[in-house]
Amino acid sequence: MLRICDIMTDRVVTVGKDEPVSTAARLLKRHNVGALPVCDKDGRLRGIVTDRDIVLRCVASDSDPSQVKVNEIMSRGVITAGPFDPVDKAVRLMSEDQVRRLPIVDSGKLVGMVSLGDMARNSNCEMEAAEALTEISSNIRRR
Repeated sequence: MLRICDIMTDRVVTVGKDEPVSTAARLLKRHNVGALPVCDKDGRLRGIVTDRDIVLRCVASDSDPSQVKVNEIMSRGVITAGPFDPVDKAVRLMSEDQVRRLPIVDSGKLVGMVSLGDMARNSNCEMEAAEALTEISSNIRRR
């Protein structure tokens, strides 16, 4: 059985909740990623901020990204999985919640991220990634 820790990315770029949104935007650009986990100083996951959050919750409302804090626009109540969970659990969670990235936590601390891309790069779970992407893209379970 393939576990999440077998395919996840364990070097994750994060941002603090009190950082300005402009810092998050620069990190997204520099590391060519679409989402940043928001962690406290102890490494505990507090939320996630995406490029879409920045555009819709900050820029589109004419707020100054250098003045708005990440915690004002981040998504809370983030769905997570554990590193030793089976990959099919990650696929199910991502499909159900319509997300392309899933933070991986152990004892409340962020230890990695798994994305559809991580699944697609692994030959053992290409079909699962394709199924998850189809479900996410088709909005079958839109809430």
